[in-house]
Amino acid sequence: MTRTKLDFIVLGVNHTTAPVLVRERITFPGNQEGAVSRLVAQTKGVEECVILSTCNRAEVIAAVDDCEDVSERLVQLVAQIHGLGANSLMPHLYVKMKSEAIRHVFRVTSSLDSMVLGEPQIVGQVKAAFKRDAAANTTGPLINRLMHRAFFTAKRVRTETGVALAAVSIAYVAVELAKKILGELEQCQALLIGAGEMAELTARHLAGNVRKPIRIINRTIENACVLANEFEGTAEPMDRLFDALASADVVISSTGSCDPIIMFSDMKAVMKRRRFKPIFMIDIAIPRDIEPRVNDLDGVYLYNIDDLQAVVDENIGERLVEAEKAGDIVDEEVRKFMNWNRSLEWAPTIVALKNKFEEIRIGEIARLNGRLAPLSDTERETIDILTKSIINKIAHGPIAFMKQSLKTSRHNQHIDFVQRVFDLNTFVSGSESAEAQIADHETDHRN
Repeated sequence: MTRTKLDFIVLGVNHTTAPVLVRERITFPGNQEGAVSRLVAQTKGVEECVILSTCNRAEVIAAVDDCEDVSERLVQLVAQIHGLGANSLMPHLYVKMKSEAIRHVFRVTSSLDSMVLGEPQIVGQVKAAFKRDAAANTTGPLINRLMHRAFFTAKRVRTETGVALAAVSIAYVAVELAKKILGELEQCQALLIGAGEMAELTARHLAGNVRKPIRIINRTIENACVLANEFEGTAEPMDRLFDALASADVVISSTGSCDPIIMFSDMKAVMKRRRFKPIFMIDIAIPRDIEPRVNDLDGVYLYNIDDLQAVVDENIGERLVEAEKAGDIVDEEVRKFMNWNRSLEWAPTIVALKNKFEEIRIGEIARLNGRLAPLSDTERETIDILTKSIINKIAHGPIAFMKQSLKTSRHNQHIDFVQRVFDLNTFVSGSESAEAQIADHETDHRN
């Protein structure tokens, strides 16, 4: 007997599988309104999906009917979206299926898969991606459950372990790299390009290390002003960028631009104005804000997000020990989620079993309606309660049998056995929608 069962798949690249040169080509910057998510959701075999795109990863998370078939289609689609050949994409791509996909989502959301272990930004980025795709109607009961359990797992990791104690962010590491290169930054003129979340974090770390007001440049001057007011800096429009570069000592750039904003030719002219006075530039944007060839200019010392790894390794400390505890929490939550997901296999059978028993009950009462005519309303209600109680007790045995079978490797055979014994074929195929079954089951089995 056929049953519909969905599995999870994660397909993507991150800082461990692809260098920045590759990662900046595999991003989803055009997905602000869920456009790419809708395209993925229309792929054959994909029922629900979320796209996660950060400076260190780009991932498709999906509920699918067949992991193997769908993975091939998703590889082709991602390659097509980014104008790449599938063969050039594959060496950098990871594909995780079923329980490993669930574990990956939980680890990512708990910041156990980040470049900076325990960094606090990732859970907010995952929540934002989920909110966007829920609004775009590409999520459903399975992805919704997966993401909410991921957030719950991240909360447990944060509160039950020390993995987030003294946690650092990419912005913090960028400032630490600047200090490592330049020594103390007190007398340096810092220039911050961008005014988003990462820029705000960078400004927060810079503010405690420099005396001169931080210069903040952004395409939207109003956003730059807000940031400048908070940190007692100065705000300037983007058309002042090259003037600002001419007098800066350290530059940290983190805009959301899809293309470089500082090209080789532009920086070459700036360096002539500076008379080749050294300038240290740290590009933590993906895609990169600064053309890599800028590093070839005399006096320019350009670092990208991958160059931060050495500083990250120095600051990881005791969080690695705590990460082992966090991993145990993730494993526990994965087991719980897998049990829930497997239980959906027998949800349609339970619904069908109850529907068949109820149909028999109502049919028998209707058949005896003539004999029951003399009964009062109270007596009829008593019979109704009695017969419902009887069928619930009869249904309890096979339902308990199926639930118990989840602990074995033969649960599929056990479900088929119950369906055959009670002749549920018509009732399973005609039962309520999967969404309704999952919603009802979710209500009955909350942790």
